[in-house]
Amino acid sequence: MSAAASRGTRLRAAIPGLLRRLRRWALVTLGVAVVAPWLLILPLNFVEPATTMVMLRRSVQRLRAGKSPAYPRRDVVRRDEISPYLRRAVLASEDDRFYLHFGFDLEEIENAIERARAGRRLRGASTITQQVAKNLFLWEGRSFVRKGYEAYLTLVLEVCLPKERILDIYLNLAEWGDGVFGAEMAARRHFGKPAKSLTRDEAARLAAVLPSPLRWPPSGAVASRRAPIILEKMRYAAPKKL
Repeated sequence: MSAAASRGTRLRAAIPGLLRRLRRWALVTLGVAVVAPWLLILPLNFVEPATTMVMLRRSVQRLRAGKSPAYPRRDVVRRDEISPYLRRAVLASEDDRFYLHFGFDLEEIENAIERARAGRRLRGASTITQQVAKNLFLWEGRSFVRKGYEAYLTLVLEVCLPKERILDIYLNLAEWGDGVFGAEMAARRHFGKPAKSLTRDEAARLAAVLPSPLRWPPSGAVASRRAPIILEKMRYAAPKKL
């Protein structure tokens, strides 16, 4: 038998073993991806997340740009240290049906599809729970794998945490500018006051820039245009299930 034929025979013999190892690693990876979120999310009932994937990405970007400090500051505060105006403004701006859905706003998704069919600009339909999932755990990019895992993480968050706790976490991790994370840092950076002292207008302006906080300052034209719409919605309590 020639050397080439011998190598071919050995390769064919090794393929089943290689496939078994790949299958085993795939199953282990899948198991970790399924189980790990429960182990990481359940403790969030009692503790704050140490960091987020968004903060880590921003740290790398700031380090490359020579900005200091590289790691963004984030002052975590309790619920009673955040103005109720900001809680209502964020719901009004980002997810006014927050208390009515289980992580996915089907009505808003349907509206987004209809807008796309009509040729209008596609607007995101992510709920606050989905945004928490993305901010905490997910990498950048758009793929079916990422979107599917986001859906799974969203369901785990909704099962493990009450709504108010999900909103608490969101307010303490949301990005409000370059190196600005969380309501307390946002209030101090943009308005020179603690988050608990924010007025209705200031809260509406902070909520207005959440879709693009690195491009839109709370004092800018976009916030001035969006804030009155948010203020109008803030006149009414966020709808809840009876």
